Amino acid sequence: MLERYVPKIVDHDQRRAELAEAVWRVVLRVGVEGASVRAVAAEAGWSMGALRYYFSTQDGLLEFAIDRMGQRIFDRVRGYYAGVSDGQAEGFERAVRTLCELLPLDEERHGEVLVWMSFMTRARVSGGYDEARRNGWEGERYLCRLAIADTLSLRLPREIDQHFTDDALELEAAELQVCIDGLSVQAVTYPEHWPADALEAAVRRALAGIRERYERRVRD
Repeated sequence: MLERYVPKIVDHDQRRAELAEAVWRVVLRVGVEGASVRAVAAEAGWSMGALRYYFSTQDGLLEFAIDRMGQRIFDRVRGYYAGVSDGQAEGFERAVRTLCELLPLDEERHGEVLVWMSFMTRARVSGGYDEARRNGWEGERYLCRLAIADTLSLRLPREIDQHFTDDALELEAAELQVCIDGLSVQAVTYPEHWPADALEAAVRRALAGIRERYERRVRD
């Protein structure tokens, strides 16, 4: 009987996560311009007042949503590396899985790529999202370095801004990032030409080429 007098415990992180997911769904349907506070509140089934308790402006809500998406990708990759030490032999397969998290191989990742592209298109046209753009670029570059290090059984980078001391490998990471971005755009624009197995095969070829070039340099 006393339960009704006990204050309800609110999981604020979960509430924010619900809002981020509502933003993604609205953006997928109508684009970033249509992701108003009112539209997101309706999508989440919240009142305007409840939403504004967490985010007072549309920009704050949208920036949180795009940051949350990047964190979700990193959380998936982090699961691959839990308990992994440097130089383990199965690194190539783990590297492939890592890079595939950036590609639209299924409905979830397809949505992530489309939402990210929508935000970056708006940023190019109207400005803003500078921190999100920088974090996205640095995060993707880090995952490319991580995948290369794992492929070559090298020491894994532990910090997002940790560069290779080998200039040739740093260049490989830059070019791999361009490759991944190109695959993402191609796959969401021409999905009939880039099914999931073709995307994964392209990642495998890219990493195998990096390994071949590295081993040749070491031999020579």
